[in-house]
Amino acid sequence: GTVSTVAVKANRKMTTSEYTGEIVDLDEQKIYNLDMRKKSYEVMTFDEMRRRMQEAQEKAAKAAKEQPQAEAQPSQQQMEIDFSLKDSGQKRTINGFDCHEVIMTITARQKGKTLEEGGGYVMTSHIWLGPVIESMKEVAAFDRRYYQALQGSSLAGSAEQMAMVSAMYPAMREMMGRMETENVKMDGTPILTEMTTEVVKNPEQMSQEAKQGGESTNVTSIRAIGSVLGRKMAKKKEDEETPKNRATIMTMNHELLKVVPTVTASDLSIPAGFKQKK
Repeated sequence: GTVSTVAVKANRKMTTSEYTGEIVDLDEQKIYNLDMRKKSYEVMTFDEMRRRMQEAQEKAAKAAKEQPQAEAQPSQQQMEIDFSLKDSGQKRTINGFDCHEVIMTITARQKGKTLEEGGGYVMTSHIWLGPVIESMKEVAAFDRRYYQALQGSSLAGSAEQMAMVSAMYPAMREMMGRMETENVKMDGTPILTEMTTEVVKNPEQMSQEAKQGGESTNVTSIRAIGSVLGRKMAKKKEDEETPKNRATIMTMNHELLKVVPTVTASDLSIPAGFKQKK
């Protein structure tokens, strides 16, 4: 995993980890990418980022069109989104925060069909909510302003990566968008989120997979999302002769370790001694 430190004040945000860093300035409409090991940084405008996103989206769309028609299901079908949020009744203390668990389930299925009939995706999040933390509201509000300015969407995540996902699997983008929207509505701050995303194959895909005697190319192509997002995907051994109709695309955990409600100028500045790469 990766431990990151995030600092936000007004229209500037800095995120740093062991090897990399990023400063986003909404007033300048610039992104500063930091190399913490080499003590250097590069500057990119929002326009340049939009161009990269467009190129990534076009590349992903081209790759999707080159896949066999069987692989186009269910991602290229018209999809409907189902949403469920339930309190499990479980409570625990995480990093000093008193939390209770809610389970969010978002399903994308082919319009007019059940999930088992038409296939689709299931995103299940076990969210441990702590008290409302105003500082985290400020971080979330900045992210919404940033992505709105960048791509006309409030969906958080790596801009280039999400552009590729959007092109290849539009339904997943809608699901992530719904999750972001519902997170804002929650009465509390997510301290720990454990998310699993699965693809559900329809009977036609199951039949094709059985004839091929192994994992369908649809699942293999979808697994490419995991590498695009930089996440290590869960891989299951196919021990049974009859394949299951669900496969895990990716798992992702996000944990809030601590919050300091003060930000200094140095927390948002390029570190001393860093040189710009031309």
